Amino acid sequence: MSQILDSITVTNDSVVLCCYVNATSKIQVARITNITGWYFERVVFPGQRLIFEAYQEAMLEIHSGMMASAILTDRITCADLVIGQELDEVEVLESKGAA
Repeated sequence: MSQILDSITVTNDSVVLCCYVNATSKIQVARITNITGWYFERVVFPGQRLIFEAYQEAMLEIHSGMMASAILTDRITCADLVIGQELDEVEVLESKGAA
């Protein structure tokens, strides 16, 4: 089931589909705060895949740590997290295998 909260107002073609995977054993908080008028924040559990739409120039901040404290551990440009073409190719391969 898709869940889209605080969706982006599309004004141009710079909106991309992104994917981030929490490959750690700790709960993380993913935030985008550098886009004016839009704030994005999600909890990402260990092993969870977060798929979201964002502007290419957005910076995904990853905060992790212990209970009641969080440390900024990484900043990733959303342009580096883009999925889409690869996803389409996987779907085509899966549909050929299922036939």
